[in-house]
Amino acid sequence: MRKEVKEKPKYAVVAAVQLPNVSDVEFEASLAELRDLAKTLGFEITATFTQKRSSFDSTAYLGAGKRQEIRSFVDNKPEPVELERTPQAAADPNAGKIDVVFVDHEISPSQARNLEIEVGCEVMDRTMVILEIFHRHASSRAARAQVEIARLGYMAPRLREAAKLAGPQGRQRSGTGGRGAGESHTELDKRKIRDRIAELQLEISAMDVERKTQRARRQERQGIANVALVGYTNAGKSTLMRALTGSEVLVENKLFATLDTTVRALQPESRPRVLVSDTVGFIKNLPHGLVASFKSTLEEALEASLLLHVIDASDPGFERQLEVTDKVLDEIGAKDVPRIRVFNKIDHVGDAAAQAEREAALRAQYPDCIVMSARRTGDVAKLREAIVAFFRQGLVEAELFLPWSAQQLRGEIFASCEVLKERADGEGAFLRIRGEREAVKGLCERFGQAR
Repeated sequence: MRKEVKEKPKYAVVAAVQLPNVSDVEFEASLAELRDLAKTLGFEITATFTQKRSSFDSTAYLGAGKRQEIRSFVDNKPEPVELERTPQAAADPNAGKIDVVFVDHEISPSQARNLEIEVGCEVMDRTMVILEIFHRHASSRAARAQVEIARLGYMAPRLREAAKLAGPQGRQRSGTGGRGAGESHTELDKRKIRDRIAELQLEISAMDVERKTQRARRQERQGIANVALVGYTNAGKSTLMRALTGSEVLVENKLFATLDTTVRALQPESRPRVLVSDTVGFIKNLPHGLVASFKSTLEEALEASLLLHVIDASDPGFERQLEVTDKVLDEIGAKDVPRIRVFNKIDHVGDAAAQAEREAALRAQYPDCIVMSARRTGDVAKLREAIVAFFRQGLVEAELFLPWSAQQLRGEIFASCEVLKERADGEGAFLRIRGEREAVKGLCERFGQAR
């Protein structure tokens, strides 16, 4: 039996600049999200440093005084002001050792380098944090390739700063060792990155063709009843996926717990048969490189006939999250795909009275929404009914006559349509069927419509 090794806790601080156009509520929501991202990477946040400025410091993001405060804290000489040490961190003798400073914006390579020098430890900006999480959680070949492209794109402009830290040898020019005449180490690395990105893009293109072929085969077999779950990361999409399909998909209370698209059939099976797919979660300020590189994953949303936009009803900042998802869907061209807004996690709001109050407010603001908990069987059944009802809108009915001599073809009819009613006489069976227009038309042409 394999023994689980408990990881040694890692400690970090969060630092952020609040610009004049950012409200206190929005600023705190963004900080809370960064702390959750850090937790997903396995860090415990021991302090938060904030600063109000008209703009970011061009040399090192934060002002000089704030940089000194962080340095004091990192050196285990914390200033008494503005520190929010958690009880666990306060009790831990190793909590003074800060491994990383997380910055709640994307900062330039030179700002990151200067900030690292001044605070005395590694600095990770918001983009780098998200890229690292994606890198750890990607499991399929396509997801791994997409993440690597985004990481390489992020690294390329930072090579110059790395060369500065390496000293003169990082900038040395030579025509030997695989480098062209007058080509520096940095230029060589950039060329390698460009070549690797081109190679990965070719791999992804080949995988896209394969995935489109698989999707087309699925649609040929099952029609086009496809539902895609979209929404903010940690809104409960995976839990809802498991509840709707009975599949054992990964469910974790972490941001970006799963990155790879999962496709399963709606259970109990319906007519038409509905396929449900889970997509990667969205997040505020998702790096553009990732939006682009994950487009093939998000294409499940583009190919879907219906989107279930899952929103965390218990999150006070859900409106901001809703806007983020709408914006990303717009960016990938899925703006016009029909959708149902599903407010999940209503059971996390509070007692029964608080839940009823929140539900009434949500229904007033979004009249066609569904308010539910993925952990309540009755709520899941209602959502399933709404999905099936959506796909039955375009279905047509007809009556077929199947003579007794052709009864071996009954299975074909039952496989492609729903049989609503059946009656028989001496010559054969009359079947009242309901299905997609093309499927019903094909069966009527083949078996003849009952008169």
